Amino acid sequence: MRRYIPYPLLALMLTLMWLILTRFSLGNLVLGLVVALVASQVMVRLQPSKPRIRRWSVIPKMFGILGWDIIKSNWSVAWAIISNKKRNPHLVEIPLEMRDPTALALLAITITATPGTAWVEYRTQDGRLLLHVFDEEEEGYWRRVVKNRYEAMLMEVFE
Repeated sequence: MRRYIPYPLLALMLTLMWLILTRFSLGNLVLGLVVALVASQVMVRLQPSKPRIRRWSVIPKMFGILGWDIIKSNWSVAWAIISNKKRNPHLVEIPLEMRDPTALALLAITITATPGTAWVEYRTQDGRLLLHVFDEEEEGYWRRVVKNRYEAMLMEVFE
């Protein structure tokens, strides 16, 4: 069975996501299963390393903090747009200590999911992150949030 469905959880989640995004029908179920099985086989070819989670207890706290940060950022960006406040978008360079690929991928997702920020570039040679922020005034805030909050928690989980 593992030969045909090497990543069963991935296949299940992709099928469910397919059905959520399309309306449920037998045809969509079959198509979702085909997409999930192909994606599962592609994952075998990519041979991703299995992440090693060292502290599971930090994960719920991390999700809570991220959820709250997303809500705050939504309000902040919405208010800046509604109030027609003059903004000066800016690129911020942040040195990162973590090197774990899974932690870096999750940091990229975290940053991009937070309104007002976007992951632009990561230089593996020196571990520097280039981050786009909505307003230059928030540069110091985002530098602290990425280093002291997100990176610290991800390092606690993965390194």
